[in-house]
Amino acid sequence: MTKIDALRRLLFPCFTPAAATTPAAAPTITTKKRLSTSLRDDIEDPPRKTHEYREGGEGREGDDATTIDGGSPPAAAARRSVAPPRPSKAMVIGTIFGHRRGHVWFCVQHDRLATRPALLLELPIPIHLLVKEMRCGLVRIALECENRPDSELGSCRLHSIPVWTVFCNGRRLGFAVRRKATDATRLILKTMRSITVGAGVLPAGFGSGSSEGDGELMYMRANYECVVGGPDSESFHLINPDECPGQELSVFLLRSR
Repeated sequence: MTKIDALRRLLFPCFTPAAATTPAAAPTITTKKRLSTSLRDDIEDPPRKTHEYREGGEGREGDDATTIDGGSPPAAAARRSVAPPRPSKAMVIGTIFGHRRGHVWFCVQHDRLATRPALLLELPIPIHLLVKEMRCGLVRIALECENRPDSELGSCRLHSIPVWTVFCNGRRLGFAVRRKATDATRLILKTMRSITVGAGVLPAGFGSGSSEGDGELMYMRANYECVVGGPDSESFHLINPDECPGQELSVFLLRSR
């Protein structure tokens, strides 16, 4: 029986199909979907190393500049947030007018609708001479006032000085006088209220109480940049329109100490 059992064990696997051996199922790994940190509300945002600014250097609304350690903003950002000191500049309306056979008047207005000028000067420059100088493209009119020890001109405003010494492109031409606006002058300014920038001619005998023998009234009206250098200096610089050729015209008020 032992030999038969041994042969049976040896030959039995050859006539019997082997049982399908199924491999052990591999353990299933369930991956947990991870929600993006940008969509999760249980994770605090870490402090950013860089500062985000909008165009023009302004920060986000309601957000202060932060650093890595949560301290104060760096010196560069502090310097960027502080605006530099601005020069004392303003834009005014300047009008140069005068009769063809007369002298030049220079008027400064802060509002073109106002008929009371902030400064009105009668210059000794003839109109035809100013036109000749303007053809060269460069006009410098300097009004100087010498402050004497026995005079009160050193304590008053520049616009209140009554008499000035006038130089036009380096040549001394005489004296300018500060004037008060008369009814004729206010009529001229009222006629030009609708004009911001431009030049033209008004009929003879119009305004300033002059006769027709003085010729037509010529005017040039434009925006000027007013630069206040201090209590003893002020200047007005013509601002040319973009489509017009460059015309450099400046008026300086200088008081010497």
